[in-house]
Amino acid sequence: MPKPSLESRLGRLWAHEKASYGLRVLIALGVAMGGCWYGGQLTALPAIFLGIIASAIAETDDNWLGRTKSVLLSLLCFALASAAVVWLFPHPWAFVTGLALSTFALTLLGALGERYASIAQATVALAIYTMIGLDQHHAAGGDPAAAWHGTVLLLIGAAWYGLLSILWSALFANRPVRERLARLFEVLGEYLRRKADLFEPVRGEGLHARRLALAEQNAQVVAALNAAKAAILSRFGRSGRPGVQSGLYFRLYYLAQDFHERASSSHYPYDALTEAFFHSDVLYRCRRLLALQGAACVALGQALRLRQPFVYGDSSRQATDDLRQSLDFLHARADPAQARLLGSLELLASNLQGIERRLSESSLSDTPLDGIDTRLRDSSPHTLREMGQRLLAQLTPGSVLFRHGVRMAVALLAGYGVMKLMHAHNGFWILLTTAFVCRPHYGATRLRLVQRIAGTLVGLGATWALMQLFTGIEMQLLLALLAALLFFVTRTDRYLLATAAITVMALLCFNLLGDGFVLLWPRLVDTLLGCVIAALASFLVLPDWQGRRLHQVIANVLGSASRYLREVLGQYTEGQRDDLNYRIARRDMHNADAALSMALSNMLREPGYVRRNLDAGFRFLALSNVLLGYLSALGAHREKLDLDTQTRDAGDYLQRALAAIAEHLARRQPLPAVDESQEAAMAEALEDYAADAMPKQRLLRTQLALVLRLLPRLRAAAQEVVMQRSAPAPAEQPA
Repeated sequence: MPKPSLESRLGRLWAHEKASYGLRVLIALGVAMGGCWYGGQLTALPAIFLGIIASAIAETDDNWLGRTKSVLLSLLCFALASAAVVWLFPHPWAFVTGLALSTFALTLLGALGERYASIAQATVALAIYTMIGLDQHHAAGGDPAAAWHGTVLLLIGAAWYGLLSILWSALFANRPVRERLARLFEVLGEYLRRKADLFEPVRGEGLHARRLALAEQNAQVVAALNAAKAAILSRFGRSGRPGVQSGLYFRLYYLAQDFHERASSSHYPYDALTEAFFHSDVLYRCRRLLALQGAACVALGQALRLRQPFVYGDSSRQATDDLRQSLDFLHARADPAQARLLGSLELLASNLQGIERRLSESSLSDTPLDGIDTRLRDSSPHTLREMGQRLLAQLTPGSVLFRHGVRMAVALLAGYGVMKLMHAHNGFWILLTTAFVCRPHYGATRLRLVQRIAGTLVGLGATWALMQLFTGIEMQLLLALLAALLFFVTRTDRYLLATAAITVMALLCFNLLGDGFVLLWPRLVDTLLGCVIAALASFLVLPDWQGRRLHQVIANVLGSASRYLREVLGQYTEGQRDDLNYRIARRDMHNADAALSMALSNMLREPGYVRRNLDAGFRFLALSNVLLGYLSALGAHREKLDLDTQTRDAGDYLQRALAAIAEHLARRQPLPAVDESQEAAMAEALEDYAADAMPKQRLLRTQLALVLRLLPRLRAAAQEVVMQRSAPAPAEQPA
């Protein structure tokens, strides 16, 4: 194959999702470096760099107007925090009091949304940057009246990056939407590929492990859907009235939602399908078609990223035809033992054909949105009253943010005390490490701690080698610039590498002041001390053990499932409509399932005595994924039907049963005894009644019967979570 041209390679590089962010940071840092070099003020560069870093940390996706508001709010918070540090720095008791109260208050701001959480984190970072500058200033015997100089430089750097960010948002307004949609289709394609693995008819080959892997991938799809929705909301609002250009983005977002529901569907237990069709090629046909559709979704995402037309090939069409011929062959055999399962396979084939049809139409960018409810749910507060109510709701020890705010305040106070006891030079790096390592959950803190220490060791070794090899200021400045760029493009997903990069940048910049080699060992000691303090705070100060909240997370899953089922059955009564209420119920169910997967992931890093229900949690996650599949199948095929009394009664019973389990779980009460034989009889009656029904009637009754048969297993797993109470954690405060 011919090698891609330089223009093609540059185009792919520019299309990368982090290229825009990286180039923006590179411009900001490069201009600052050039200005300081030209003006002969290289000693001002570290402070300006740190200001740029703080402003970039505070940045969230938004349109130019929203970004302007965020920048102004960020600068106001930065100015107040820096001024408070300068004023209170000579007065230790007032300083530590202000440090604790402001840290707690800023942490609670996260309740208002991602924008405010990012601004709060950046404000804490900039305040500590101000402390570092003041500490170095006083250590050098400088005039106290000149302490404001470093603060002004920090704000100049922050304002410069904020201005560049606003201009960038205006010039490339819709690029973030396109990038998030591209990412969405790429992870959705991987989800389809993992779902295809479930159709491999191999007995006893780790079906449970495949289900767990699929659940983890589903969490990534849910996160990508939420990110795409946030990007669309920030550009086009929540009114649901897209224009001509934005209509394509809305259509692709709803297309991804439809794919996700269809891909999540389960029409029958996979082990039963394997046993029934072990000697047929029909399951391999299903697997191949799903895998090809997954590859097509990835190709669609790449086409969006590269702004190229999406060309849908013929391989999936041929695979669809092959599946149809395989099903026709099985029908011709007329095996009575396979009749019911063949009906489920027919519905599965219909579902896959729906994905096939929508993929083949995805290149039609002018498809109208007439008759589609394009409103989106916006859960962010928009008035001062809503913000106040949201903040007041967090003022309880049961709130995760409240506990984290107290934990952060205590951790920073402990770091300040250790610094003063040791009389550590440049000891404020302890506070900086603590602020960045201490996370809301112990498992996340533990992971971040390991990455921080390893990254610091790598960064210190690299800095020592680079300062030995390149003694010239020009080369060291260039290396610092590249290290800062590497930090920003890796800080969200490769924290170890990001820590190494920021360590290199900081030490090379401070080498301009003659401190580079001197700071190597103190930086290592401060990092270790900060990590120890963060770990102890996460373990001792209002620890938020996921193992002790697992019953609440599972209760949310079952409560969301009950509401989703209610909305689905309502569509069978009134007719299919992809309205806002239905999409909210569907998204809540997927979000709850993803939250359970994330909680279990954090539990894996918690001490053994607080995660005794981990195995039960993973069993429930697999069952939750099955339940989601059964409900999604109902949603994928919904249309108006004449429901008989038996079907209505079964649907009402399932809604009440799921809600009842959720209610007892939320209160951590033992589940009441239930006559499971009655549920089995109800399921058997639905299956018998569905044998001679029309296809959609048969689907509805079969899926309800499957959920009924799943209920005892859901109830048993939930009961196990309730009964396996963990031993009390040492020094834990009551919630």
